[in-house]
Amino acid sequence: MNKPTIYITRSIPAKLLKPYQEHFTFICWEKEETPVPREVLIKDAKHADGLICMLTEEIDDAFLDNVQRLQVIANLAVGYDNIDIHASKARNIIITNTPDVLTETTADLGFGLLMATARRLLEANDFIKQGKWQHWAPYLLAGTDVYNKTIGIVGMGRIGKAIARRAKGFSMNILYHNRSRDEIAEEKLGVTYLGLNELLSEADFVVSVVPLTDETRNMFDADAFSMMKHSAIFINISRGGVVDETALIQALKEEQIAAAGLDVFSKEPLPKNHPLLQMRNVVALPHIGSASVETRTNMWNLCLENVTRVLSGKRPRTPVE
Repeated sequence: MNKPTIYITRSIPAKLLKPYQEHFTFICWEKEETPVPREVLIKDAKHADGLICMLTEEIDDAFLDNVQRLQVIANLAVGYDNIDIHASKARNIIITNTPDVLTETTADLGFGLLMATARRLLEANDFIKQGKWQHWAPYLLAGTDVYNKTIGIVGMGRIGKAIARRAKGFSMNILYHNRSRDEIAEEKLGVTYLGLNELLSEADFVVSVVPLTDETRNMFDADAFSMMKHSAIFINISRGGVVDETALIQALKEEQIAAAGLDVFSKEPLPKNHPLLQMRNVVALPHIGSASVETRTNMWNLCLENVTRVLSGKRPRTPVE
């Protein structure tokens, strides 16, 4: 009997596949940094029983109409806005993602991005490397304090709670907004629930950790930025689509807010001439929230476990319900 076939849309360390190769056939796009072309994906995944994909792959009706045996799709991410969930479920295809294993790493990156933006660390690094450091001055590259300030976390899920734990170490006043109150988090973490508008007006740092949905798309728009303090710093480690980037650019230009730290953008990768990359008060990262060796390995392992469990007739560990 033929072994089930699993198609993987990026290069994966061979050692991670070794425990499964006796029971499954793997076909991989052999490039790590370049997404598989759409036409190659459609052709090569046609007879796959399982699929492991990235956020760069659009799994839509056109793709799903082409596959003949697909039973499970494992997304190497927590978010899954690249997958048409309704179309997949209509075809009885199980979707999985990678929650939990990347929570702490993403929170590390998010808080690091907050600190780098507040203290102008990348700007200072460029300043000294470009030979501009000629003397000391009291306000040379002076940023803003993080300790004892007010942070507003929009989205109190796993990563939002992890950000809150880090903020406690800096004696920050922690506000949060969520679709519903989380009284357990309030008790354990000492966080305070506020309506979104009130949070925006009170926070020194506004951190977006919400999933991209129809409800959250462009939620940070011109009105939202107008409610923030002129000294506020906006941090986005969720999805680029939750921000109206035109409004953000305008808010930064007009000094409606002080700065922004961004790991995600509405269209990725970002072109080098993008207006956000021309701004002194923007720290931009190439979507590396979970990019540690340990975490990416854990994400790969979880995807492999999910796909192989489904193809073996078992329930996956982390299904998207």
